[in-house]
Formats: sequence, C-alpha cells, structure tokens
Amino acid sequence: MTLYARSRQVPATLAAVVIGTVAVWTLAGDGGGPGDPRLPALVLAAGAMAASTGLSGQDRDLDRTAAIRWAPRRAAHVLLAGAAVAAVLPAVQTTGKDLATVAFVVRDGAGLMGLAAVGAAVCGGQYAWTLPFTWLSFAFFAPPPTSTPLRVASWMLLPPGTAAGTWTALALTVAGTAAYAVAGPRR
Repeated sequence: MTLYARSRQVPATLAAVVIGTVAVWTLAGDGGGPGDPRLPALVLAAGAMAASTGLSGQDRDLDRTAAIRWAPRRAAHVLLAGAAVAAVLPAVQTTGKDLATVAFVVRDGAGLMGLAAVGAAVCGGQYAWTLPFTWLSFAFFAPPPTSTPLRVASWMLLPPGTAAGTWTALALTVAGTAAYAVAGPRR
C-alpha cells in the first residue's frame, strides 16, 4: 500500500489539499459563510484537481502486472480520494469559520471527484484536472439557474438538498468511478 500511495502521489496530494483548504479558509475573512457556496466549491474543486494527478501510474506495463484486478483498486482510489477531499474542509471548519454544511461538502466532493475520474478516463491522468476546472469556471460565470439545464450546469453552487444538484453529483460520481474503474486512465 505504501508503494501504491507513493506511486499515485498521495502524500503530495494530501499536502496540496490541506494547504489549499487552509489558505482559502484563512483568506475568507468575514466574507462568505454557509449561504455563499463559492469558496467551499473552490476548495473542493482544488482538492479534486490535486487528487486527479494521482489517477494514473508511472508505467502502464508495470500497472498491468499487479497481482490483483485493477477495477476494484481504481474504484477504491476514486472513492477514498473523494472522501479525503471532502473530509479536509469540515476538519478545518472545526477551528472556527463555518464555510459550508456537511451535506454540501459531501455532495460536491463526491461529484467533483467523479468528474476528475471521468477526466482521467477520457483525457488521461495528467489532464484529469481540466474537467473539474472547466465545470467550476462555467458554474462561477453562468447566469442564475432558472431552468433545469442551468441548475444542472451549476450543480456545485446549488444549496444542499436541491434535486438537480444532488442527482447531477450522484450521476457524476457513479459514472466517473465506473468509467475509471473499468477503463483506467487514458494514455
């Protein structure tokens, strides 16, 4: 497990996620709060983008020689990375400022990690960060979500419990984890 974690850049990813979360939390000052989803969405997207760098190995031939099947390992990797990304923000919030609810963090963390997994399966591990970044950028600058397509497009900024946000995040999580588990990262 130690070798697998090092080959997937887990220590560097965890450091990047923690540093990014603490930096945004510190810079948040008095702005934001549970009603403003932009800062927590930014923190979670940055965490998913950092975690996406570990979705491909160093050597494809070496990856194929594993004694166990790769599909369960890949699925576990995506789910554990999503859990780690989602766990850092509530951990930082225990020291003071409340940026988001747990439901918001779980939904967005899972959805963004699923989106990164889709990126790894379609674009490769080195470009897996582009899908969460692009979707977050669009959500930040999209018009107000007045229709269902716009609510789906801005799912990560919707309040927790919103049907379009929840179902979009769930679909991205399931599709991304399945695509990455079955196909692996594109080379």
